[in-house]
Amino acid sequence: MSDLMPEEGTPPMSMPEEPAPLGVGRTPTGRAEVDGLLGRLADADHLPADGHAEVYEDVHRGLKSALTSLDARPAAAPGPGPVPAPSYDTHDNRS
Repeated sequence: MSDLMPEEGTPPMSMPEEPAPLGVGRTPTGRAEVDGLLGRLADADHLPADGHAEVYEDVHRGLKSALTSLDARPAAAPGPGPVPAPSYDTHDNRS
């Protein structure tokens, strides 16, 4: 038998008439922005395959932006001010 021909007695593969969800579970990350983007992946479940790329690219852009924002350094918080330099008195102050 060739790789292209099913074995005798094997039922032919059927193609679903409409897109069907894959049923892949998503574990919440605890970050609302990321969870929302990952939830958007479910939109691809109801699209034909040629519509998946747009959803995946949109989610990828959002996740990339979320990761980039983690690298941004927050503005420095105002502190108490500069610490005065210690004074080095060379005199012996013992009585």
